Amino acid sequence: MTTQQLIEQIQIKKSFLCVGLDVDLTKIPQHLLSTEDPIFEFNKAIIDATHDLCVAYKPNIAFFEAYGIKGWQALQKTIDYINQYYPNLFTIADAKRGDIGNTSSMYAKAFFEDLEFDSVTIAPYMGKDSVEPFLAFEGKHTIMLALTSNEGAFDFQTLNVNGKELYKQVIETSKTWKNSENLMYVVGATKAEYFTEIRKIVPDSFLLVPGVGAQGGSLQEVCKYGMNKNVGLLINSSRGIIYTSNGEDFAQKAREEALKLQQEMEDILKTHQS
Repeated sequence: MTTQQLIEQIQIKKSFLCVGLDVDLTKIPQHLLSTEDPIFEFNKAIIDATHDLCVAYKPNIAFFEAYGIKGWQALQKTIDYINQYYPNLFTIADAKRGDIGNTSSMYAKAFFEDLEFDSVTIAPYMGKDSVEPFLAFEGKHTIMLALTSNEGAFDFQTLNVNGKELYKQVIETSKTWKNSENLMYVVGATKAEYFTEIRKIVPDSFLLVPGVGAQGGSLQEVCKYGMNKNVGLLINSSRGIIYTSNGEDFAQKAREEALKLQQEMEDILKTHQS
């Protein structure tokens, strides 16, 4: 999916919601545990219930890796299902990879060619040669950790180095890398006050924003400081949507929660466009 196609989907659906698929077998409805593939059955039901309210899905790879080969098979079936039945949805492999060049090339191949994701999250700590192998894949997007919403983010990301916060230096440097137009950035919703500064550096880039809802981030604040002329935001909600209920009505309850966010986003878009 190209950036322009993503923008068009946001306009059509009046939504910039991304639903995170963080599947924990201890939290999903009990009746699914007797099925052949509980993880996939859970994902399929969530996707079928919410696909018209969101523009992206973000499977968190750790929640699949934790279950070994069965988890990987469930991941494969999940991405295949989205690509086959809902091809206008943007897919994000939340893998947070990042290693030396030849290893990154193999990570990129796994997610972009084998699993056919549209994008993958990566950690830039090892620098240019760990990121550019992902950027080399035509028509794919690399979503780089910039300023995250976890408590430990302040250990390094906001440190002042030679008069400038480290996260700013990372974003600025990333713009010089080959195919940097394929970059998006992860910025946590609990850091809303930083969005203004980030937009000065990357005014046109898409930002993937976790932390709205369960982690306490404010959608209104994020949009106030982070939205650009093309919206430029993908707001992720995982637990706040997919675990609204652990009964047989879980998919319907997930839809109701996604609809609340979509309607709030629609109202924001009306104001933004006026």
